[in-house]
Amino acid sequence: MEPKMEQRDPAQLQATITAQGIAVFDIDGVVRDVGQSYRRAIADTVEQFTGGAFRPTLDQIDGLKAEGIWNNDWLGSQELIYRYYEGQGQSRESISLTYDEVVDYFQRQYRGANLEDPSQWDGYINQEPLLMGAPYLQQLAAAGIAWGFFSGATRGSADYVLQRRIGLQFPPLVAMGEAPDKPDPLGLLKVVEQLTHSLGLSPTLPVLYAGDTVADLYTIREAQSQAPDRPWWAVGVLPPHVQEPGPRRQAYEQRLWDAGAHRVVSRVTDLTPGAIGQLFREGA
Repeated sequence: MEPKMEQRDPAQLQATITAQGIAVFDIDGVVRDVGQSYRRAIADTVEQFTGGAFRPTLDQIDGLKAEGIWNNDWLGSQELIYRYYEGQGQSRESISLTYDEVVDYFQRQYRGANLEDPSQWDGYINQEPLLMGAPYLQQLAAAGIAWGFFSGATRGSADYVLQRRIGLQFPPLVAMGEAPDKPDPLGLLKVVEQLTHSLGLSPTLPVLYAGDTVADLYTIREAQSQAPDRPWWAVGVLPPHVQEPGPRRQAYEQRLWDAGAHRVVSRVTDLTPGAIGQLFREGA
């Protein structure tokens, strides 16, 4: 399904006046804290399909995501289940498990019993603290920085946080199923192209992508190789569950640097208009 952007969010319009660049954001771990929602649903799902024998910790989930190919949490859950049974001497082929079963159980933990009606969602999605709000995005636009979102979350989940909770009217967004999974950069390139067309921006403006996983940063590297006519900047954002100083934070931060981050910040709102502008000027 091709994302639609016929209308522009009012919070975006000022970005056309003194356009200096584009900032695209991942959602999970950047716009909202998913430590007790998506990651909790992963742990629940793995525990369910291993008969209660294995419940992965946040560090173990982070370790899987550090491999750079498990941006899809349903596939990540399935992979952890397979690895557990392989550790018990069983082959994957001998395990009675389907992807649809994993998805259904995960979604019922995350969204709740009523999967289709967002007004009835009572799962973990209701327990996600927001990490940015509309005023932050308005500040970016006022400084000439257009913004959008590229996320591995489903369209329903992404719309829930961007529209229902933050209050954006027409957020520029490419979500799961609308482009290949990261680190394939097609979704990021789509958002940038749509913003460029919708707002009448220069096709050579610099682009920043902010994400909290290795796959997010690999995505920028791939975008640079496919669209070298503009500068691309990778910003790693430390998710809330690794904020406390210590070895855990240091290890997570190092993974982001090793994956190609140009900057690593503690929270997305550290990317002030001034900080983004300075980053863009470094590539001038």
